[in-house]
This record gives sequence, structure tokens and C-alpha cells, in this order.
Amino acid sequence: MREFSVAAVFSSNMVLQREKKIRIFGEGEDGQNVTVTLRLPMMAEICGETAVKNGKWMLELPPQKACDAAEVVVRAGTFEKRMSNVAIGEVWLCGGQSNMEMELQNIKEGQAFLKDASKPKVRFYYTQKKGFLNEDFYRTEKMMVWKEFSEQDAACWSGVGYLFGKELSERLGVTVGLIGCNWGGTSASHWMSRESLLEDNSISVYWTEFEEKNIGKSIEEQVAEYEAYEEYHKEWEAKSAEIYAVNPTISWNDLQEKIGPCQWPGPLNARNPLRPAGLYECMLKRVAPYTLRGVIFYQGESDDHRPRTYAALFTRMMAQWRRDFLEPVLPFMFVQLPMHRYAADPDYKHWCLIREAQMDVYRTIKGTGIAVAIDSGDFNEIHPKDKRPVAHRLVLQALGQVYGMAKETEYMGPIYRDYVVNGREVELAFDYAQDGFTFRGETPVGFEIAGEDKQFVPAVATIAGERIAVTAEQVEKPCYVRYLWTNYGDVNLYGRNGIPVAPFRTGRDDEAEIKEVKVEIQQNMEVGG
Repeated sequence: MREFSVAAVFSSNMVLQREKKIRIFGEGEDGQNVTVTLRLPMMAEICGETAVKNGKWMLELPPQKACDAAEVVVRAGTFEKRMSNVAIGEVWLCGGQSNMEMELQNIKEGQAFLKDASKPKVRFYYTQKKGFLNEDFYRTEKMMVWKEFSEQDAACWSGVGYLFGKELSERLGVTVGLIGCNWGGTSASHWMSRESLLEDNSISVYWTEFEEKNIGKSIEEQVAEYEAYEEYHKEWEAKSAEIYAVNPTISWNDLQEKIGPCQWPGPLNARNPLRPAGLYECMLKRVAPYTLRGVIFYQGESDDHRPRTYAALFTRMMAQWRRDFLEPVLPFMFVQLPMHRYAADPDYKHWCLIREAQMDVYRTIKGTGIAVAIDSGDFNEIHPKDKRPVAHRLVLQALGQVYGMAKETEYMGPIYRDYVVNGREVELAFDYAQDGFTFRGETPVGFEIAGEDKQFVPAVATIAGERIAVTAEQVEKPCYVRYLWTNYGDVNLYGRNGIPVAPFRTGRDDEAEIKEVKVEIQQNMEVGG
């Protein structure tokens, strides 16, 4: 007989989404009757009833206004679960990889944020970070609970998520609940199903590559293979920590020459959490279809080896999540990748393509918002520690795109629209630039121009109200312009609202030679599990 249960994401201290149907769900034996009672302040009660079917149950309670100090009781036969100190407010899921995962205690001014005496009305639930469904997974999942803000408990929360939730709570005047569903070094393919990957031939390689690597291997063999890697990597990390303590500036290549190659993320097999569809199965599906207001998402770094298919991959992933959370236009506010390049790497310009793909998704997919963060990266550091600009711009996107509380002039920075050629000069037009531009320094930087030969040279940019004119002495007949088309460079051009001008290029055929790059990503993780 299947044991009756309420999904682990429901616990005391949880936050339920206001003004939307509240879904409560779990598992049980077919035919079992389930009742859910929501007790609101002032003793008001809302009740719902359903039955288990195909091993699962779910019911929806009617939308409620924001409040704190509610109680939820679930009963089925002799089973009873009481959840107290429940808030009804705003719920957002924090998805992505290490820059969303980076803990509050590790970000810039993180210790000061943790000592916030105002007791922010932010609560957090972390989907457990285990990538393999076994008895231990189900046992420890039961220990995962919602937490209120405290210096101790909030230390391991997502830094971006917390800053987003805190500012949003202050702007809306309600409790904000955050569901952490992120893992460092992950591809978007890890957060979607096998079926979704195979629906599109342009991204199916993520799955077929995984299958090909494991032909003829039993599950037991794959488990043994991964466990051997884990032992090796544990020893490797201990050795690398010793060397970094003595020589923190040692290059990645020199480090590996001393102690052997870093084999992270290990063999791509059924035991590896960073396998296609793995974290979708072990993390995302464990919290769906919890009622959300929306998703904030910070990812893309680990798909930079296939940048030309990222738009298709991200679009499919988003569609998957919207189906799973039962909301066709579930809001997605996501971060456009900032500047980044390791000192030892050439400028592959593959992050440019990821940023372009992210802008394409924003322009074409309804219910999305883009936080342009091109100025929020660090040279030779994939994990910039100042998360305040990113979190604030995500809040602005949410206020404008979701809550209708901000004007476009507040939440959007200038985005390239089109151009005209006037002799040797190219005049660029932008959306969201009606208030003009501002720049820091003597002149705007980052513009390049090319003729028919597609050989780009630095351009001089002149601001004229809502438009920018660019020229270069070497280019008599300009055909192409691009801006910040680099993995890492200086950023000094902004809209009047302080949001940077988004990077762009005027044509997709501007490359003299199109090459795919395969880059080994150095992931020195600085976040906790």
C-alpha cells in the first residue's frame, strides 16, 4: 500500500500565492479521500476535498488576499498534517546555475545583509540538491522545510533571490516566498524532460550524446563509474585548495599540471546529477505544480559551447516549466549574461551569441522580462559577487511586466531597433531610449563598424537625442555595426534610468567565418550545497 503524503514543499512557514488558485498536492493510495482546510486570521475557513487517483492527488483552493499567520491542515483517513505560520503573499521560483545559486553569505556585503535587524518578510524553500532518485533521496526530502529569515538560516539562500525577494516585499508590502531550484554548472538541458529535448532536432544532441556515452553499460556499472569519479574529485579538490591557499593566482592550466586534470562534472551517465533531464526529474518536478507568481532565472554560461541553439533550448525549457506549473504564460524574468572572460582564454565571442539568444527569447516569447546585466561581470571571475544590480533589475522587470507598477522608462534600458546608412555614417535607432543616453568617461565605447569585407574596426559614436551615429575613418561604405560584441570589455553607455544599453549587432551575417567553439568551462565553485 502506498503511503499517503503531502509534497515536501508544503510545510509550516510556507508562503502561498495570493490572488490565484492555491494548489495543494501529494501522493497516496487510489480512492483515498483527502480534505484540505485553510484557516485564515479571524477564524475564517476554506475547505476542499478530493480523492487520490493514479497514485496522486491535487486540489485547488480559491484565491485569497495577502495575510500572515494562517494554518493549513491536510487529512486523509488517520493521516493529519498541520502547517502553521503560513503566509499568503508572492511566490517566485529562483532557477538557474551558480550565479543564482551563490549563497547570500558569499556575495558582496552578504554578512551585512544577514545582520538586517528589520527582519525582512522573505521566506525560502530549497529543493534538495540530490540528482538521483533512491531511498536516501526520499528520506532526506522529508526534512526540507520552509524557513523564515534569520542570520543563520538565510546564509545559504540564493543571494540574487534574497535581494530580489527583499526589495519586492518592500515594494508590495507583502511576504515573499522563494523556492530555490538551482545548481551550479547546469545546462538548460538538465532542467527539462527527455521528451522536450527530442521534440526539436536542433537540441536533441543533448540527449543523444548522453545515450551514446552509455551504450552497453548497466545502471550498476554507471553508478560504479560515477562513484570512482567522486572519490577522485574529492581528492583533487583537497589538493587544489592547498595550492590555492599558497598561490591564489595560479593559472588553471598550471594547477592541473601539478595535480592532474579536473574531471568535473564527471562521467555523463545515469548517476551524474548533471545529466540531461536529471535535475528536472529530481528538483523541478518535486515542486511542480506549486502555485507561483513567476520565475527568476539566471543561466546560460554552461551552454556556451552550443550558443547557436540556446534560444531553441531555452524556449523549450520555458515551455516545459509552464506546462508543469499549469500556467501557459507563467512569467519568466531572466538575466542576460554579463561580461566575462578568463585571463587565459581568447575572446571566443560565444557569450555574445548567448546574450543575443536571450534577447531573441525576450523579443519573441510572451510573458518574459530581461534584466540586462552586461555591466555586472568581472574579468577572470565567472561568479561576480555584487548581485545587487542584477536583483534590482529583476525587480524592475517584475514590477513592470508582471505587477504593472513601473513604466517602461523605469524598467527598460535602450535596446537596438534598426539603422540607416548616411554615406560614411550609420545612424542607430533604439527602443526605450526616449529620454536619451548617458555615458561615463570621455566618449561611449564598445562600438565597431565594418564594410562588405566584415572586418570590424573601432567606431566613434556620437549621441544625438534618441539616436547614436557611428563612423570609422577606415570604413568608407559601412555595412555592419556591433556593440559590445565581446566576451569581456568596458561598459560605459546607459539609458537615463541607469540601465545599460543592451549589446547587439545589426546583422546576423556579419561574421567573416562562422565557427563553432568548444570551450572547457572552468568552474571554481564558491557556493555551498
